[in-house]
Amino acid sequence: MLIGYARVSTVDQNLDLQRIALAEAGCEKIFIEQMSGAVADRPELMAALGFMRGGDTLVVWKLDRLARSVKQLIETVENLRERGIAFRSLTEALDTTSAQGLLVFHMFSALAEFERNLIHERTRAGLSAARKAGRTGGRPPKMTERDIQAAKALLTNPKIGVNEVAHRLGVSTATLYRHIPAARTSIPDEPRS
Repeated sequence: MLIGYARVSTVDQNLDLQRIALAEAGCEKIFIEQMSGAVADRPELMAALGFMRGGDTLVVWKLDRLARSVKQLIETVENLRERGIAFRSLTEALDTTSAQGLLVFHMFSALAEFERNLIHERTRAGLSAARKAGRTGGRPPKMTERDIQAAKALLTNPKIGVNEVAHRLGVSTATLYRHIPAARTSIPDEPRS
């Protein structure tokens, strides 16, 4: 059975083109989604995948209707393949029921994996170069050394509690505890009377 899946991300987009193409391709049932492809939880796609059985074929008008990234596309089609479900994209003329279509899809997969590996290598090289230049990544610390010294001075006052010190410095108590671990055990949370 051919099952169609159509998706538009905004009300302005027209579904008619997708509907007509899927119907002309022979789809007996068409699931229609009005949601961004970036959203992971797409109810109509989940309904279509749940409806399908081994031997069925999922048909989309374009690859980007099914997935937002090559990684997401590969994972979805691999999941279909494991369940014995074929995949077709009308615009790209990709059909995993044929040997050529399966080959093209595997080439997409290999290229996507190659791209991920290149990105990983470039990221590692960039981080290594930054470390050699004396730079470290990540967020700058919320509290400066001056803030830590001020907090320690305030914490010596028995009338000022941890919450008040954090409030005065404009940080959360968790941040205060991260920079001054002793504040967690030696100073009460509430001011002393």
